Amino acid sequence: MSSTTKSMSRRQFLKTSAVVGGSMVIGFNVSGSLAASTDTSSGDAAIGFNPFVKIDADGTVTVVVKHFEMGQGTSTGLTTLVAEELDVAWNQVEVEFAPSHENYKNLAFGGQGTGGSTAIANSFMQYRQAGAAARDMLIRAAAAQWNVEPSAVKLVDGQLSSGGNKKAQIGDFVQQAAKLTPVAEPALKDAANFKLIGKNKLARKDSFAKTTGTAMFAMDVKVPNMVYVTVLRSPLFGGTLTSFDLGAADKVNGFVDAKALPDQSGVAVYAESTWASIKARREVSAVWDNSAADGRGSAEMLSEYTDKLNADPAYDATGRGNLADTEAAAKAATKSVSADFHFPLLAHAPMEPLNCVIEPTEGGGVRLHDGCQFQMITHPTLAAIIQIPPEKVEIKTYYAGGSFGRRANGASDYHVQAALAYVALGKTKAVKLVWTREDDLAGGFYRPMFAQRAHIGIGDDGKISAWGHRSVAQSIFKGGPMEGMAVHNGVDHFSVEGIVDTPYQIPMALGLTDYESPMPVLWWRSVGHSQSGYTMEVLMDMAAEAAGKDPVEFRLAHLDESDEDQARFAGVLKLAAEKSGWGGKQVDGKGRGVAVHKSFNTYVAEVMDVSVTAEGAISIDKVTCAVDCGIAVNPDVVRAQMEGGIGYGLGAVMRNKITMKEGIVEQSNFPTYEPLRISDMPEVEVHIVQSDKAPTGVGEPALPPAGPALANAIYAATGKRITKLPMTDSGITFA
Repeated sequence: MSSTTKSMSRRQFLKTSAVVGGSMVIGFNVSGSLAASTDTSSGDAAIGFNPFVKIDADGTVTVVVKHFEMGQGTSTGLTTLVAEELDVAWNQVEVEFAPSHENYKNLAFGGQGTGGSTAIANSFMQYRQAGAAARDMLIRAAAAQWNVEPSAVKLVDGQLSSGGNKKAQIGDFVQQAAKLTPVAEPALKDAANFKLIGKNKLARKDSFAKTTGTAMFAMDVKVPNMVYVTVLRSPLFGGTLTSFDLGAADKVNGFVDAKALPDQSGVAVYAESTWASIKARREVSAVWDNSAADGRGSAEMLSEYTDKLNADPAYDATGRGNLADTEAAAKAATKSVSADFHFPLLAHAPMEPLNCVIEPTEGGGVRLHDGCQFQMITHPTLAAIIQIPPEKVEIKTYYAGGSFGRRANGASDYHVQAALAYVALGKTKAVKLVWTREDDLAGGFYRPMFAQRAHIGIGDDGKISAWGHRSVAQSIFKGGPMEGMAVHNGVDHFSVEGIVDTPYQIPMALGLTDYESPMPVLWWRSVGHSQSGYTMEVLMDMAAEAAGKDPVEFRLAHLDESDEDQARFAGVLKLAAEKSGWGGKQVDGKGRGVAVHKSFNTYVAEVMDVSVTAEGAISIDKVTCAVDCGIAVNPDVVRAQMEGGIGYGLGAVMRNKITMKEGIVEQSNFPTYEPLRISDMPEVEVHIVQSDKAPTGVGEPALPPAGPALANAIYAATGKRITKLPMTDSGITFA
């Protein structure tokens, strides 16, 4: 069977599944109940629910994946759940991306979208139930045909059988099965009987197509009557277009037209190819109104952050005590530590820059071709801009070449830009918007800058007696469509997550102050944990040193393992320490550091081994990682996500930063925003905790411990504490 993952509209899905002998679709209706049908070509009204599984008469099983695939393994994971419960052979199962529809909602968000390491966690039961319901219905249909009790029918690897001579393929019974009513709560397999869930070497459903180059990404899309468009924007955030001049743009071979976008956010330059559009855009000159723009540079911003850090915080993030009193108690302790931390703006920098295609469809509608991450926001946004009913908007989802949060923003920025370009050109031609790497790095939506300060006191018992913490950050969620979910009593939880909810048992007070700027900021892989994990785990090492304790033992002393949450936190720490051989004496020029963090309900500990070269550069030699993510649906995918998250996290803390000069981004491409190099990547050894708990996320949780584990290892090797990132700004060089 082909491993290519496809996407189509809901109506197309139903129409194209008509094969000789019919087919069966099963899914969930608007109330969340299981429903099934024989497949007809009459469309949405006839079927009345959203399909999650389709079984054709030839036995092919198609799983409709409601979460998009950006490399994190959802197309494999969700398919595994259906194949496990349905009990079909792995090569019988294909994948299609779900169309945009409110019933394909992410249960964690309340709307259709992918992010927050939620795909497997929120869909685990849905896809298992859909597979189990299909299995039950096929067995009942076969039992009725063979005149036996359902308990006498077996379904193994897509084969139905009963007694010695009754055998059939599942496709032989799809029409009969689809006429039955699904049971409300189909029986699910016991974990002891899993054959696919937890299997170590299950081939990913996207590997073959990506290896052969047949996988379709949005950047690959070409449709008839299409022009390419790039957009000239103000170099300052908040600037708007006053006027523009074509210059010599119309002399560029392939140039089509140039239009001011209707919202005055830029100039759309249309051409017959991306390169022609880029060349023509270089010739266009524009006058900008930057009166509302932010012209500050990084040095000014850092100074303002520091001023806010010195002032009384605006919000009490813990409600556990007076910050000033806690800080005073920490400073008065016999042993104490304190530190200031600075984290720069960071870009997402996915390997596939932002792009999408909008084409007109019959009846005045449009079709968006995109690696679409947040359909729940993109769909109504397109309808509003193009001024058509939402039902006339179709979204066809493709593989995405990375995202790290960038493709899912509340403003749906690049979709808005494409829609405005489509409208400006008259809504008769398809437009393909393409961002260059330079557009992407200067385009905004960064991981916010953070400044933090902590004062920690150590009591006579060698444990933390007071922890006063203050933080300054630009809020991601305030003023956005998801503010009500994240902001309470003025505190954006994502500015303080990983600190305010740490599993460590420590007497903490935490104050938060917002930083105001028109610069757009956004969740970045692991969101607030990307900086809180670093702060917490470097500080825990500093406190352990002040207390004269081993870093692992010191951490364990602040955990109550009678509590399940803290026990799982301690469990990965112990496992990583054991597997790394923690505790042995380190030789000169070597260093070992540890960090552990909980994010997205997953627990990850990492031990980092580094060495110092003769020239004084740091070589990252090995990472020993332990992860507790509940049931590991696809262990190989879990390992890959741990490896990828560690690499992404290391690259960011080593060299990455976005800096501003008079409001303009100074970085332009990978030479100045350097990604992790192959030579940087250490050996990674991943140990997965065996668990019967519900699965949790793995796309992001490996990142938060990576930076502090490296920082603690560098300190062990060199005696240098790193509290300002990137590390190269603190005088660290890498081999």
